[in-house]
Amino acid sequence: MDKQTFESKIKRVVISEQEIKTAVRGLGERISREYENKPLLLLGILKGSFVFLSDLCREITIPCEVEFMAAKSYYSGTESSGNVTITYDIKRDISKYNVIIVEDIIDTGRTLKDIVKLLKDRNPISLKVFTLLDKPSRRLVDFEADEALFTIPDFFVIGYGLDCGEIYRNLPYIAEFSE
Repeated sequence: MDKQTFESKIKRVVISEQEIKTAVRGLGERISREYENKPLLLLGILKGSFVFLSDLCREITIPCEVEFMAAKSYYSGTESSGNVTITYDIKRDISKYNVIIVEDIIDTGRTLKDIVKLLKDRNPISLKVFTLLDKPSRRLVDFEADEALFTIPDFFVIGYGLDCGEIYRNLPYIAEFSE
């Protein structure tokens, strides 16, 4: 894809780079206070959460560990397939950790609901879900994050780790995708 085509698909900036930085800094401060002197594991859901997780863990001022899982439901387009597949699972015992799932976006809720059920069966000390974006109008299952930094309406977004066909993850802001 050439640069002109790349840029032509960015309809408008929805959440600025500065708004994201401010929200992530605040979340890092809250996590640092709440989990001080507690074993903390940040669990990023690949691929979309890697930018958010990277920035968030640098804002946390207490010791924490990082792991990743990968789950797939979008495959290549802008609509969820409806099938959730765990494509990469963590191998460690999480029973001695307070686990925070770090997610880029909650849309239908199916992916996170399945991941939370799987992880609860592994008996972590505690389990919370923090998401960068929440799109409650698209929810198809009963699922809510413990905290969402931003709530957005029903349109397809890219940037800050979110992609369309594996492109646009490198944008420093959240933008509406022009289909």
